[in-house]
Amino acid sequence: MTVDIAQVKRLKDLTGVGLTDAKAALEEANGDFDTALAAMRKKGMTKAEKRSEREARAGLIGTYNHDSRIGVLIEVNCETDFVARNEIFVNLVKDLAMQIAASSPEYVSVEQVPTDIRVAASKEFTEKAKVEGKPEAVVAKIVAGQLKKHFAERCLMDQPYIKNPDQTVGEYVKEHVARLGENIVVRRFARMALGEVA
Repeated sequence: MTVDIAQVKRLKDLTGVGLTDAKAALEEANGDFDTALAAMRKKGMTKAEKRSEREARAGLIGTYNHDSRIGVLIEVNCETDFVARNEIFVNLVKDLAMQIAASSPEYVSVEQVPTDIRVAASKEFTEKAKVEGKPEAVVAKIVAGQLKKHFAERCLMDQPYIKNPDQTVGEYVKEHVARLGENIVVRRFARMALGEVA
C-alpha cells in the first residue's frame, strides 16, 4: 500500500522517529494516521523508560510570568547541552512552567511527597471510610483510590496536561524523551502568586 508522504512527515515530526520508521508504521496501520501515531508513541514510551536510568545534568532553568500576578521558576534537566538548546526542549520547559502556573502543583511527583503527609492523608481517608460504614474488606481499596486521586492533583507529573487533558504531564514529558532521545527530568520548581501568604 502507498502512504501519503505528508502523513509520513507529520508522523515523523510528532514522534521524532526516522522517515522509514514513520512510513512503516503507517503501512502497518493501513494508512490510519491515529493508529500509527498510537503505535509509535507506545514504542517511544518503551524507549523512554529505558532512558530514564541515564544521568541528566544539563538542561534549563525556565520561567513563566502570568500577568505579573503569577510567577514560576522551573529546572528541567536533560543529558546534553545540545538538547538543552533545542527548540523542542525549550518549548517543553515553557509548557511545564505554564502548567505549574495554571494548576498549582505542590510536588514534582508522588515520590517527593513526604512520608508524614502520605500517612496523614491515609489515616484521614481510612477514618472517613469507616465513619461512612464501608465494609472493612474494601476500605483499603477505597483509601488507595482516594490517595491516588488526592496526590495526582498535587503532583505535577500526574496532573492532566492543560493543553491535552487526555494525557498526563508525565506522559507529555516521556513523549519528549522519545522525540529527543535523551532522559529528561523535572528537577524542581517554585510558584509564586501575588498576595499569597506562604
